[in-house]
Amino acid sequence: MRVLTISGSLRPDSLNTLLLRAAEEQAPAGVQLVRFTELAAIPPFHGERSDPGERPAPVRELSEQIEAADALLIATPEYNGSIPGVLKNALDWVSTPFPDNVLRGKPVAVIGASSGLFGAVWAQAELRKVLSAIGARVVDRELPVGLAAEAFTAEGRLADHDLELVLGDVLAELQREVETVPAVA
Repeated sequence: MRVLTISGSLRPDSLNTLLLRAAEEQAPAGVQLVRFTELAAIPPFHGERSDPGERPAPVRELSEQIEAADALLIATPEYNGSIPGVLKNALDWVSTPFPDNVLRGKPVAVIGASSGLFGAVWAQAELRKVLSAIGARVVDRELPVGLAAEAFTAEGRLADHDLELVLGDVLAELQREVETVPAVA
């Protein structure tokens, strides 16, 4: 199973990217996690949903990677009580044409890390809402890592064994979703 991972943060030392690296370490046998790293290259979406016209190369690349993946794992930070604009922008692009888009019926799991106690919870709720509106199959598991600056070891692993277990559960749930429910045509 091939899982495309996307960090909603552009920061080089992003805690959400670190969380995706922790997921890579925990991937079950037969699950390959591949990171999309060109989020910053995606230009602003112009708003035409039924016929977006010629797609810029970074948008085509993201769409192709989503189409080639069996599922997605997105780690989102919280910006002002919601998700980062750059992540929302990318999702707006790949949601076209609506309703027949590359995310329609695609299994997606949402995780996130935040520096505060509740930011990851808020951002994940917002992202789950956006993905559901697009037509993705959002799995019913999430992992909010609050106070994330203290949540990782110096080696980049999750310091709390319980968080590692939940991350493993999220990956297992995503794998079950891919194996048990056929994609929407």
